[in-house]
Amino acid sequence: MKVTGTEHKISDFSGDVLVVGTYEDGLSPPANQLDNQIGGSITRLVESSDITGKANEVTTILAPGGFAVTRIYVIGLGKKEDLNQQRAYEAAATAAVSLSAKKVEKAAFYLDDFWPSELMEQAIAGAVSAVNGQDIYRKEKKQTPPSEIVWNGATPEVLEHGIALGNAISLTRSLVNRCANDIYPATFAEEAAVVAENHDLNIEVWDKAKLTEENCGSLLAVARGSVKDPRLVIVRYNGGKKGEPPLALVGKGVTFDSGGLSLKPSDGMITMKADMAGAATVLGAIKAISALKIPVNVVALCGLVENMVSGDSYKLGDILHSRSGKTIEVLNTDAEGRLVLADVLNVALDEKPMAIVDLATLTGACVVALGMDTAGLMTNEPDWCHEVEQAALTTGEKMWQLPMYPEFGEQVKSQIADVKNVGDGRWGGAITAAKFLEEFVDETPWTHIDIAGPSFAEKPKPYCGGGATGFAVRTLVELARRQATR
Repeated sequence: MKVTGTEHKISDFSGDVLVVGTYEDGLSPPANQLDNQIGGSITRLVESSDITGKANEVTTILAPGGFAVTRIYVIGLGKKEDLNQQRAYEAAATAAVSLSAKKVEKAAFYLDDFWPSELMEQAIAGAVSAVNGQDIYRKEKKQTPPSEIVWNGATPEVLEHGIALGNAISLTRSLVNRCANDIYPATFAEEAAVVAENHDLNIEVWDKAKLTEENCGSLLAVARGSVKDPRLVIVRYNGGKKGEPPLALVGKGVTFDSGGLSLKPSDGMITMKADMAGAATVLGAIKAISALKIPVNVVALCGLVENMVSGDSYKLGDILHSRSGKTIEVLNTDAEGRLVLADVLNVALDEKPMAIVDLATLTGACVVALGMDTAGLMTNEPDWCHEVEQAALTTGEKMWQLPMYPEFGEQVKSQIADVKNVGDGRWGGAITAAKFLEEFVDETPWTHIDIAGPSFAEKPKPYCGGGATGFAVRTLVELARRQATR
């Protein structure tokens, strides 16, 4: 899909579809100009309440005969006073989903004439990332990207940044949407190598032999039941000053999770190709950070395994020797993501990072607590967590901090090892999982983001087809930007 900018008047555009925005409290200037040219059709629809301007409402108008376009999409932007990055992202993405449902050669976005660059960037990213769905294996696609999108009022820099961010979100969505016989540890590592080559990034890939040499016994135990060997991918972006400590992004990459011997029921296993969303998110984020040339050093680490069942599966009651030297008692083989992250977080410490953020589809308990659209935040350093929260607030991606009281940490103490991989019961499960991870970050400022809910949508949303959402890529990019300006 080609994405270009234009400064032409709305009356000068010739193509298939014009997309204009309207607020609950009035038409945007482009919508008003278009309304005058088509005889007041938009105004009449507003007066009849067929167009309300509510966020993500799409109304299709057939253009009058002799007009230079076939259809007009009027997209609701909500109340003007509530306009933010998330609203801009969703509005453009909603319109793009509508565009991709039909065969469109050329479309133009004239949402508003006066949006600042940060809103334009997010809107462009939304449009770029929304035109592909989860039907990647279908012969006949439900979504087909337009051949060309023209964006009014975007400077070359904003256009470049929006496209780069959109492409990064698309990468994350694609990786998560691909099935487990397509994306497994080795092939994920190959995808990461392509990203590294295209963006001049340094990459290391640790295979099973290297992981064994590095004493990654916790990660290796999870991988034992699969015929697919594990990988640890380390990608470095050196955009900041030489020797400056990097921001470490750590992602859980369980490319399929059967639950191991603590086997999941079939219904609980259907979407477990998406259990590597944390790894896909950090790979997408470092791709965007590099493409945007943000002046900060970043290292992304992806722990990649399959959690399967075989005669060599790790067992309940096993004692694992992690890379940090701490021993772990296994009481549930379906609490495997934290075992993978235990070793990957320890590897991240070798990079001497200024701070760590890990992302993982870690617990159903977090979904019970916060629902499908909100990620949980847990931390050992409130000031660092505040930085992550502020990045999320800026982008509009929903995250909420959960308490990390010492009592939760007592629940992961083991009588026969240093720690055990589950708490004392089902209550507070997202927090006890985070307290387990905290055991492996030493004193480094660290925030854990549990993305089990918002990373994968079981049903379509107006601005995103069902499946992977690309959640948190934008927040991580904003976090990197914030660190670059400190």
